[in-house]
Amino acid sequence: MHSALDPRDLVPDEAEQLAHSGYLIGDLESRARVAAAASDEDELARIRGRLAAAPLRADWPYVEPSDTATLALLGEGVEPRPVDPDDLPRRVRGAWLGRTVGNTLGKPIEGLSRAEVEAYLRAAGQWPQTGYVALLDPLPAGVSHLHESAPDSAAGRFTDVPRDDDIDWTILGLHLLERYGRDLTTADIATEWLDRIPFTQTFTAERAAYRNLVHGLHAPETAVVDNPYREWIGALIRADIFGYAHPGDPASAARMALTDARLTHVKNGIYGETWAAALVAAAFSTESAEEALTIARRFVPDRSRLAAALDGILEVHRGGASAVDALDWIDRELGHYNWVHTIHNAAGIAAGLLWGDGFTESVALTIAAGRDTDSSAATTGSVYGALHGDDAVPAELVGSTHHRVRSSIRDFDRITIDELAARTVAVARIAVAAPSKVVR
Repeated sequence: MHSALDPRDLVPDEAEQLAHSGYLIGDLESRARVAAAASDEDELARIRGRLAAAPLRADWPYVEPSDTATLALLGEGVEPRPVDPDDLPRRVRGAWLGRTVGNTLGKPIEGLSRAEVEAYLRAAGQWPQTGYVALLDPLPAGVSHLHESAPDSAAGRFTDVPRDDDIDWTILGLHLLERYGRDLTTADIATEWLDRIPFTQTFTAERAAYRNLVHGLHAPETAVVDNPYREWIGALIRADIFGYAHPGDPASAARMALTDARLTHVKNGIYGETWAAALVAAAFSTESAEEALTIARRFVPDRSRLAAALDGILEVHRGGASAVDALDWIDRELGHYNWVHTIHNAAGIAAGLLWGDGFTESVALTIAAGRDTDSSAATTGSVYGALHGDDAVPAELVGSTHHRVRSSIRDFDRITIDELAARTVAVARIAVAAPSKVVR
C-alpha cells in the first residue's frame, strides 16, 4: 500500500495529492483507482500525463511556498529563550522517554479511524487508554484490521522499545548532528540515509526520495519526482531531534529542520517539520503547552493550510470547547485528508497537548483522534517530556521495556535511552554555544 515503486499506487495517490492541493483534476482520481485495480498500466500512464497538466483552481486561497529562501525567514524575531542547564538532562531524557513510550502506545492501532480506535480500545478495556494496547483476536465489530506491527508492539509482546521509523529517524538525526554539527547540509543527510538506513525501513515520501537518490537525483528534485507523499507526515516525524539539540531556540531548530525536510517534502510537508522542531525546542523553555504551540505557529506560513488547521484548533481551545469537540472539529474540517497527511495529524498533536491532563491523557487523546497514531503520539509524548521532564512519564509505562531501543539504523540497535539522552545533551550544549547557520 502506498508503494513508491508501483504506478498502481503512485498515480491514484498523486491524483489525491493534487485534489487536496487545489488542482482541478475532474474524475481522474476515480479513474486512476479503477485502472489501478485492473492493473491497466497504459491507462495509468495516460492519467499520469493528464495529472501533470492539471491547473490550479483560480480561487485557491492558500499561498504555500517551498523555496528555502522564503522559508528560512519564518519566525523572524523569535529569540532564544533561557533554559536551565542543570535541568536540561532531565528534560532531554523526558523527551526521549516520551517519544518512545508514546510511539509504542499508538503503534498497534496505526492507521485506524477515530471510530475504529474507540471501538478497539473499548473492546480491550482501554477506554480511556491508560496503557499499551492488547492484541485482540477476533477483532471487535467495526475494526477490519490492525497495523502489521501489532504482533510485535501490543502489550506483553515486546521486551525493548519496538523498532519503528518514528524512532529510527530521531536516532539517525542524532548521528547527523554528532557527525556534521551546525554545518549539516541536505546533501550530508542524503549520504547518511544511503549508508545508515535500509531502503525497506523507509516509507511513503522517504522511500520515494530514497529511490530518487539511488537514481542520481538531488534535493529538491528528490522531493517531487514521482512522490505523491510530499505533504504527508514523514518530515514531521524527523523533527524532534532538531528541537532536542536546540533547547529554547526554536529558530535554530526550525532552520535545521528545513535543511532536512527539503530532501523529501514540499509545502505543508516541510511546514510540519519546521513547526514540530520549533515546538519541541520551545518546550524546553516553558511548562506551558499552549505557549510552546503559540511560538511554534510562527514557523508556519500564515496563508497555508497547516496554519489554518493550527489556528483553528487553538481557537477551539480558547473558546472553552471540550476534548470531544476538538476531535469533532478535526474530523469535520480536516477529515478529507489521507490518514498519513501532515495537517490533521498535527492538529491531533496540538489537541493532545492542549486538552490532556498529564502525560498519559495527552498521548491518549492524540491517539483517540485516530489516523497515524504512533507518529502523532510519539510527538505528543516527546513534547510533553520536554515540557515536564522524565519523571512526568509514568514509571509503569517505562517499566522494563523502555530502556533499550530496537533500531534499523546501523550501529544503533539496542542502544539505551540513557545513552541517547546523554549524547543529545552533549550535542545541545554545543549548539547553544554556536547556533545553526542558514540552510544549505
